[in-house]
Amino acid sequence: MHTKLKAVAAVCAIGLFGLTTGAEAQRTFAVADHPLSDDIDPGAVKTWHDGVTSQADVRYAAISGWRRLTLDLYMPPKDAGPKPLVLYVHGGGWMNSDSRHFGAIADLPALFAKLAAEGFVVASIEYRHGREARFPAQAQDVRSALRFLKANAARFGIDPSRTGAIGGSAGAHLAGLLSLSCGDARLDPENNNAPAGSECVQAFVGWYGVYDATALAAERPTGRDGAIETLLGCDGTCSPDKLALVSPTTYLDRSDPPTLLIHGTEDKVVPVTQSRLLEARMKAAGVPVEALYIPGVDHSFMGKTPAETREATLKAVNASFDFLHKHLDRAK
Repeated sequence: MHTKLKAVAAVCAIGLFGLTTGAEAQRTFAVADHPLSDDIDPGAVKTWHDGVTSQADVRYAAISGWRRLTLDLYMPPKDAGPKPLVLYVHGGGWMNSDSRHFGAIADLPALFAKLAAEGFVVASIEYRHGREARFPAQAQDVRSALRFLKANAARFGIDPSRTGAIGGSAGAHLAGLLSLSCGDARLDPENNNAPAGSECVQAFVGWYGVYDATALAAERPTGRDGAIETLLGCDGTCSPDKLALVSPTTYLDRSDPPTLLIHGTEDKVVPVTQSRLLEARMKAAGVPVEALYIPGVDHSFMGKTPAETREATLKAVNASFDFLHKHLDRAK
C-alpha cells in the first residue's frame, strides 16, 4: 500500500508540474563579473507636480555591521542645468523619528517636493540613532551623505558648489556640526578618502537646535533628560572634552557659511538661549547670521492652539526657503 501511494504522488507531481530533463532549456539571467553591493533599483520613484520626481531609500553608505544608510531624493526637472542641493537632517533627540517627518508638518515629502519645484535638489537622510552607535557616528553619517551626493552630482543634477544644510532639534545640531566643521577631520567617517572640502556647505538653517552642550549642561544641572549623555555614552555626567566635541560652537570660525537660526521663545526642550548663544558668537566671529525668534511657541514650533502652531510653522518654513534662495540661487 505504501508503494502504491508513492506511485500516485509521483503521477500527480508529473501532472501538475511536468518533468524536467537535462535537454530542456535552463533558466537564464544576468550575471555580473564581480559581486555587487550597490542598489540596482533603490526604491519607489514618484512623480509630483511641476515635473518633480522623488526616489525613496537611495543608499548613500554601507558600514560593515550596520544597517544600510539611505536618503530620499526630490529632484526638479533637469532641463535647466545643475541645481543647488538642500540636505535635511531630521530631529528626534538623536534617538527617534526619520527622514519623512518634522514637527507638525502633515506631509513632509510633499513639502520637499514643493521646495524641489522651486529649483532645489532636496535630500532627506537617515542616520544611526544614539542607541545604535555612539557619537560621532551621527556626524560621520551626515558627512557621508553629503559626500555621496556631491560625488554623484551629475547623476542627480546637483551643483556641488551650492549646498545648504537644514535641520530641526537634534537635526539642527547635526546640520550645525556639518556646517561649522568644514575642514576638521575629527568628524570624518572612518576609512575616509573623500577630497578636501567635500563636507562643506554654503548655507545653514537651524531650527531650535543644541549648539553648545557645555552651556546646556550648566543651564540644567538637574533634571536632564539624558539624551546627550546617551549619545556620548557617558556614565553620569559627560567630561568637558566630550561635551566640547559634540558642540557645533567648538568648530566655529569666520569662514563658516551664512546661517539662519529659528527658535520659539517658550521652548521647554531646547532653551532658546542655545540659538541666542550661537547667534552672538557668530556675530563676534564675523559670520553672517540671521535669527528669527517666534514669541510664545514651544519646541517644534508648537503653539498654545492649532492656529498658533500653524502660523509659527508656516513662518519658519517660509523664512527658511527664502534664506536658501538668497544664498544658493546663482543669480543674486
